[in-house]
Amino acid sequence: MKGRVYLVGAGPGDPELLTLKALKTLRSADVVLHDELVSAEILALIPSSASVISVGKRGGRPSISQQEINRLLVEYGWLGLSVVRLKGGDPFIFGRGGEELAAVRQAGLDCEIVPGITAALGAVSSIQAPLTHRDAASSLLLISGHRAHEVGIQLSHADLAKTTVVIYMPGQNYSRIQKELISAGMAGETPCAIVSQATTRYEKTYQTCVSELHNSPELPSPTLLVIGETVRFAKPATTLNAISLQEHASERVVEAR
Repeated sequence: MKGRVYLVGAGPGDPELLTLKALKTLRSADVVLHDELVSAEILALIPSSASVISVGKRGGRPSISQQEINRLLVEYGWLGLSVVRLKGGDPFIFGRGGEELAAVRQAGLDCEIVPGITAALGAVSSIQAPLTHRDAASSLLLISGHRAHEVGIQLSHADLAKTTVVIYMPGQNYSRIQKELISAGMAGETPCAIVSQATTRYEKTYQTCVSELHNSPELPSPTLLVIGETVRFAKPATTLNAISLQEHASERVVEAR
């Protein structure tokens, strides 16, 4: 008898942001293959009867190959089991969900997608800076950090003044990203926010502008870089419980509590 594979989004980090459908799917799972970024609180919701397998998938660290993950999904599916592939954020936003879906389909197994709140939404919700705004941003560009060196190319046809840009896992080479943004024509005073470990108790935010992006501190991963006029709506440091103020008034590191 064939089993069924579920690609489930675990959300940005806060376990309370897990969807009801994701919780229901986890509770009926026989096998769960999870990313390293999935929190311990969410993993604790998996029934003790299920087999729980960490497959890594965290930027810059060793992990099981994508080919091996695909093989495990298919192998357990053909054992007639309910197989959950649990991913941080949403499976279809820089989560390789499309690759895994293709592998499961090719093997002749049924697959269901359970969407999750992507990290960008979690991050901007924490700092209260909308991704879009009728007066400030009418378009949104999501970029993988693996393609950060092509930010300028990807922005070449965008209305820079009306576009919010979010770079997932931007790394620490903010000087390179700054050069790409400026070469694309983005104004130096455009506000930016780096959000580290969004929606968790360890969350930190650094706010600056494009012209000062190269001075950004190294924050713990996972991080997101949000760029655009909507960042001006972010809560002030006093509201976000500032832990330290930087040299420049336009730059601040804040920690959620």
